[in-house]
Amino acid sequence: MKPNIGINEHDLLEVSKALNSLLADEFVLYTKTRNAHWNVEGPDFHTMHLYFEAQYNELDDIMDSVAERLRSLGHYAPATLKSFLELTHLTEQLREKNDSAGFIKELLGDHESIIVYLRGLITPLVDKFHDLGTSDYLTGLMETHEKMAWMLRSHLK
Repeated sequence: MKPNIGINEHDLLEVSKALNSLLADEFVLYTKTRNAHWNVEGPDFHTMHLYFEAQYNELDDIMDSVAERLRSLGHYAPATLKSFLELTHLTEQLREKNDSAGFIKELLGDHESIIVYLRGLITPLVDKFHDLGTSDYLTGLMETHEKMAWMLRSHLK
């Protein structure tokens, strides 16, 4: 049964496309953060191992909430590695060193990329697609990524 929530079918489809890309970005960032957790080396190993674990746990919750937002709008969440790689704005990067500073710089860049993507969606979701709920949801999500980025950035000072 299609949702009857005051947003037409075309607009719901367009919103779901944006959320699909966001979910793919969140999944790729989650995977990259897991990689950092598993493979970080150096004198700060233990501290960074725990820090990256906290970050990927937060990203896991974010992925779930994005997928649930998609479902609440009447669309299915992409759920394959192939679809995530086709939809993401992020790239995978192979590392020569597994030091915390390198992982932090890479993850920071990805968070900032997601922040820019979210910032670009917030107003059009209201003005063009009449979806105040998703706009509000993404504003909160943007603030979460801004905080995560700040914490990563603070490690580099």
